[in-house]
Amino acid sequence: MNTKEKGNQAESFAVEYLEQNGYKILERNWFNNHHEIDIIASKDNIVAIIEVRSLSSNYFQEPYQSVNKSKQRMLISAANAYIRRFNINDEVRFDIISILQTKSGPQVEHIESAFYPLIR
Repeated sequence: MNTKEKGNQAESFAVEYLEQNGYKILERNWFNNHHEIDIIASKDNIVAIIEVRSLSSNYFQEPYQSVNKSKQRMLISAANAYIRRFNINDEVRFDIISILQTKSGPQVEHIESAFYPLIR
């Protein structure tokens, strides 16, 4: 399985997890210019901008730790475009779904409000 296939599989696990936990999936792989949001979902009048990260080992780091400041800025930029384009008035939050692929199956960790946009 190549990297893209592994990423698609991880996103499918994340969507399944979200749906089981009462989220409505609004978008998958939403693009604005060259910036992509993996999943946009809503629950309880909150729109969640979700980055999915998956690793087969957490020996060096947990999957969520790979969402660096540059990636956060990209997600914030894409989220702003989404909010403007669809006139979103609900609260927006940035989540990470961290998936560790183990022999016994995926371990999913949903980190709500994983980071906040900087106000300048």
